[in-house]
Amino acid sequence: MKRLRVAFIGFEGVNALDLVGPIEAFTSALVEEGHDFRPGYATSILAFSERPFRSESGITFKPDQPVTSQLEIDTLIIPGGAGLRSPRVNSRLVAWVKERAPGIRRICSVCTGIYGLAATGLLDGRRVTTHWRWVRAVARKFPSLQVDPD
Repeated sequence: MKRLRVAFIGFEGVNALDLVGPIEAFTSALVEEGHDFRPGYATSILAFSERPFRSESGITFKPDQPVTSQLEIDTLIIPGGAGLRSPRVNSRLVAWVKERAPGIRRICSVCTGIYGLAATGLLDGRRVTTHWRWVRAVARKFPSLQVDPD
């Protein structure tokens, strides 16, 4: 069975936990194969540059590949972080996600990653949630979403 590719977008100002937590969950998922176990998913961190980027807390990450690679992606995860509220970072991410979305089976965000995903229009009319601190701001910025505070 082919391992499904889960790609994560990395950017300056990413929330480290929003990036590392889901990566750990996917890399820990094992598939039984005979008497052995193998990873069920292949994970990659993609970024808009091949240079390392820093999280909000100062942790430095090195991307596996640039977003320009023709990587086949099954699931795309957009982590949160203050960097996504930067218009420069957000506009690049939104344009790239819109371009690649038709070829990706599932796209989701973690916490304030909704700032990148909602801006694509892919969530319009859908029920969404985010961290309680950002619920009102997200509802104001994206009125076409059904923001659930709980």
